[in-house]
Amino acid sequence: MRRMRRACPTGVRKMEVARIGLLIAAGIFWAGCTVGPNYKRPSAPSAAKWDLAEPWREGSPKDAIPKGQWWSVFNDEDLNKLEAQSLAANQTLKVSIARLEQARATAAIQVATLFPTLSTSPGVTRQRLSGNRPTNGVPVTLQPVTQNTFVVPFTVSYEVDLFGRRRRSIEAAEASYQANAADVENVRLLVTSQLAGDYFNLRELDSELQILTRTVEALQKGLELVNSRHSGGVASGLDVAQEETLLNTTRTQAVLLQQQRKQFEDAIAVLVGQPAPDFHVAARVLNAEPPTLDSGLPSDLLERRPDIAQAERQMAVANAQVGVAQAAYYPSLPLFGQGGWQAADIAKLANASSAFWAVGANVAQEIFTGGARRAQLQFARAGYDADVASYRQTILGAFQEVQDEITGLSVLIQAQQTQQEAVDSARRTLDISTSRYSGGLVSYLDVVTAQRDLLADEQQLAIIEGQRLVSSVLLVKALGGGWDASSLAAVQVKPKPKDIVTP
Repeated sequence: MRRMRRACPTGVRKMEVARIGLLIAAGIFWAGCTVGPNYKRPSAPSAAKWDLAEPWREGSPKDAIPKGQWWSVFNDEDLNKLEAQSLAANQTLKVSIARLEQARATAAIQVATLFPTLSTSPGVTRQRLSGNRPTNGVPVTLQPVTQNTFVVPFTVSYEVDLFGRRRRSIEAAEASYQANAADVENVRLLVTSQLAGDYFNLRELDSELQILTRTVEALQKGLELVNSRHSGGVASGLDVAQEETLLNTTRTQAVLLQQQRKQFEDAIAVLVGQPAPDFHVAARVLNAEPPTLDSGLPSDLLERRPDIAQAERQMAVANAQVGVAQAAYYPSLPLFGQGGWQAADIAKLANASSAFWAVGANVAQEIFTGGARRAQLQFARAGYDADVASYRQTILGAFQEVQDEITGLSVLIQAQQTQQEAVDSARRTLDISTSRYSGGLVSYLDVVTAQRDLLADEQQLAIIEGQRLVSSVLLVKALGGGWDASSLAAVQVKPKPKDIVTP
């Protein structure tokens, strides 16, 4: 009988352990089941080719835009230096990078749910039990008791991912992390393209200011000539007044352009992370030549635009959230284990007889939620539909941007050619008018008109040259700045040993 009494508890423990083992095995078996839709990129609107006009041609190499530092295609050292400063000090970009780190940490938190949690809370208690404590109706003689309790407990808990709720959550977190990585690239592209656009606008104003300065010098010499002829009785006071009017008007334009230039200079200061009052860009005329760019095929934009990649990753997040919502319909299987050492005497704490343990598992299932689970699933599906529409709208907007810049550059190339011819004609007209005026064949009004026309034509030519460079920047931006969505494949959070053991 004694042997049976000793063997029975052991047999019971073995049966309990066996049941728990079966539950764990069942959990592992069912952990391969993942509910919810597997992600597949939805179809997107596309076109076979761009609507190209002269001088565009098909078939240029796709990698014409440098990877990363796309602005180097303009071969402008001042621009290169400013872009480097913006990447190092732009605050908007720093905000986006910080958001990326938050997304990485969020994904790491979700990945950590794949592992069990282990916790401990050692404690020491000294207490006195009352001599009049209740005895539940059992007649015994009690005495006050003072005792110590030393305990070193450990608790292990783990929820088996029966139907893929955690895996879908990890999938959503990973996709969100990748979406934030694409957002960083998009912000980087926006900042660098904005800087390049402001820079070329500033250089275009420098060219205009140089034209105005040169024109003012020519008009001053012309005014001296007219004053001399007026003193000799050859020219009238009207000739002097006309030349003075044009001279002062030109000076006024120069003053106003200085104000515009300062505004672009201040905008560049913000982009490079510098206080506007302390930031200055030395004046230099526009001498960069717009690069030859390849537009590629419309379908290329799906891989070359970071904002499209971001929208695509947001769809993946929403798709995984649908799986999380569907998993709420199924039960969960939490496992737990407790153990440690407990003794009234600290010297006996490490004894085998002081050890205690307990293991267990339970199945949790919500039976009635008043329609909450159904509403959550509908909410997740509607969010996915919204992200699909947003993705397609982003692609349509990208097509529009590229096509607009291609068309705009084609027009500006033709306009620059015709405007150069207009400037050449205006110079010849001024030379002829000046010569005829010196010969007394025409009034000075013809000379003033020719001077005014030449100034306007030269300014217009400078504006067109600046617009070509700005439009080239916008086309590079619309094409994605040489970025490639395949780089997002490396943006993943994987469990590392140091993350597992570090609190």
